[in-house]
Amino acid sequence: MIKNLVIVESPAKASTIEKFLGKDFTVTSSYGHIRDLAKKDMGIDTTNGFIPKYEVPSDKKKKVTELKKMAKEAETVWLATDEDREGEAISWHLKEALEIPKEKIRRIVFHEITKPAILEAVKNPRTIDDDLVDAQQSRRILDRLVGFELSPVLWKKVRPSLSAGRVQSVAVRLIVDREREIQEFVTKDYFNVSGLFGVRDGSKDYSLKGDLDTKFDDQASALEFLQKCAGADFTISSLEKKELKKSPAPPFTTSTLQQEAARKLRFSVSKTMRIAQNLYEAGHITYMRTDSVNLSDFALGSAKETITESFGHSYHHLRKYKTKSANAQEAHEAIRPTYFDKRKISNLSRDEAVLYDLIWKRALASQMSDAKIEKTTASIAVSTSEHLFIATGEVILFDGFLKLYIESKDDDDNEEQDLSILPPLKVGQSLGMKEITATQRYTRPSARFTEAALVKKLEELGIGRPSTYAPIISTVQDRGYVVKEEREGKPREYKKLTLVASGRIITEDKTEITGADKGKLFPTDIAFIVNDFLVKNFPSILDFKFTAKVEKELDDIAKGEVERTTMLNKFYQPFHKIVKETIESSDRATGSRELGKDPKTGLDLIVRMAKYGPVAQLYNPDNPEIKPRMASLKAGQRLDTITKEEALDLFKLPRIAGEFEGEELTIGTGRFGPYVKHAGKFYSIPKNIDPLEIEEKECIELILSKRDVESARNIKSFTENPEIKILNGRFGPYITNGKVNAKIPKGKEPVSITFEEALKLIEESAVKEPVKRKRR
Repeated sequence: MIKNLVIVESPAKASTIEKFLGKDFTVTSSYGHIRDLAKKDMGIDTTNGFIPKYEVPSDKKKKVTELKKMAKEAETVWLATDEDREGEAISWHLKEALEIPKEKIRRIVFHEITKPAILEAVKNPRTIDDDLVDAQQSRRILDRLVGFELSPVLWKKVRPSLSAGRVQSVAVRLIVDREREIQEFVTKDYFNVSGLFGVRDGSKDYSLKGDLDTKFDDQASALEFLQKCAGADFTISSLEKKELKKSPAPPFTTSTLQQEAARKLRFSVSKTMRIAQNLYEAGHITYMRTDSVNLSDFALGSAKETITESFGHSYHHLRKYKTKSANAQEAHEAIRPTYFDKRKISNLSRDEAVLYDLIWKRALASQMSDAKIEKTTASIAVSTSEHLFIATGEVILFDGFLKLYIESKDDDDNEEQDLSILPPLKVGQSLGMKEITATQRYTRPSARFTEAALVKKLEELGIGRPSTYAPIISTVQDRGYVVKEEREGKPREYKKLTLVASGRIITEDKTEITGADKGKLFPTDIAFIVNDFLVKNFPSILDFKFTAKVEKELDDIAKGEVERTTMLNKFYQPFHKIVKETIESSDRATGSRELGKDPKTGLDLIVRMAKYGPVAQLYNPDNPEIKPRMASLKAGQRLDTITKEEALDLFKLPRIAGEFEGEELTIGTGRFGPYVKHAGKFYSIPKNIDPLEIEEKECIELILSKRDVESARNIKSFTENPEIKILNGRFGPYITNGKVNAKIPKGKEPVSITFEEALKLIEESAVKEPVKRKRR
């Protein structure tokens, strides 16, 4: 007989909690959700109040049976799932699926897994919050309605196997819109001017660098200014000192943790959440899905004690942060270490240790004093021009929180910026000119999104919640709409004009690499096509304000202010009507783009999305009966940017690269990329080799290399039937006829097997019932 059964979501959480509860408590886990919407008929009764139909997945049936038996034996069942919507829904599903009587249930929540927090929760149990459950079910139903109704539209009008989602598609739109903005951006050049001056103070010489207070539109204007400077006098016209204060950032929310971990640690959003989950379940940090920056009184007191002991009283400053979001739950806390006095924790992996260190520093720094900085601005007058050079320097008067932590900025490679200190200066002081440089620079478009920057944008727009940011980012990549990758930049020339101390102006032609991107999110061809189709036919679904409004309505349901059925009905009826109209009347979307005519054949040249990917096509629009020629785009080529010349190059395949063993070597490209065809066999061409440039020698090397691999794999073949072979496989030797594989009996040497024995083993294997593989 079990006296108290505690059910949590994960085994790690279960083992941590079990240490804090006595022998009267048995702690087990459900391994996440135990039920989901049924696949049949959408799993929702849309005609009768949007009643969801749930089922237990096959991989959870054994676990449900086990939990059901334990719950039946227990006197009391404590549901200790997470404190957010998802956690509340898991508790409700456990109650329903395990058929636990209401009087046996105690619902407990805590935002940190510590002994005091767990015992306090046990002292103050509550019932399941039906409003929170309703909000989670509403979100799940809404996502299922959009996904199940919108995806089939894409299958018919764009391409099979595509998917659409309520928030997923909006995230893709952000990335597509940003990419178009970059493509349409018109770069303009200008000239930046900076000067290096000599300063003498007694017997010491210093250098002073300043930037001109204006930029020049063209080289002629920059050159004219340098010529004016050739014989000019340079003096300090003004000195301004200003004392500034820098305040620390608030402790982490889910969003800011994902952003800072990406900038400082180069973690992906999903990796950050996975590691934070491990730290939370081990009892090292508070709950990692939160939009609150609030800290508890216990945390404030603990932080004060740690700061004063480590740095002194002058470094402590009590701060109570308030969350700007109207929907944030102030009862929850920001992400912080469970105990501030635990600076380091043993037995953590490297990734866990660096993320814990980041959380510890950020939370502690939020309760430290402001940094005091003296900023000096020196203006340098030019006797022959009205323009000024401006030199700035900073001196830290009191480091405050900077002693512990500096927040990173987007696209900053260095954690700390060098703070330049100016030499001793006074107004009217003459300076010696060492050199003045005018450098050609170019305007830049907005940067592409990183994962963290996309999370920040979603949060700004009110789209998604702490629990959904990571799944959104993962989904758009898993579905093939977005790729995260590095792209090499292109060389670009620029001018550099330098006025040296002798008065001579040196003109140099320089080269720089521009457009290189690392770890940025790029939309794929299919993303452009699907996005344009959805924006045209389902503008409300792709509207940022509408999506944010839905999120707010879900929050209102969680507060008990809005009825679930009212909200769902208001959304579904007009949406369902548009779905039907789109299927009946909209044109097929292929992303087709005309590039002109092929000068050799006179055929029209277009690029478009085909069933298996983007292609270039040559065809005669006046004679549709003539089969068009098609060629797949190469890796890195895109429908919206490929040029006519690049597209025509694709039709240079197939081509003959030479001959080997009396057979032609044919280079072609197909569904799985470029290949060499020889004697009826196909050999894949690696990505780093251009199929248009591969030569006979390289083709032969590819063929021989594959033959060596196959030779090492081939243990034995039979002259009676060459199709029957004994091969070395991933799990050891096996017999095959190309269709059926057969295991080799234990103790039997593969090379000793006769043709008759091989035939018999294949026949026996063929009649056995095939193993049913689980669909991924």
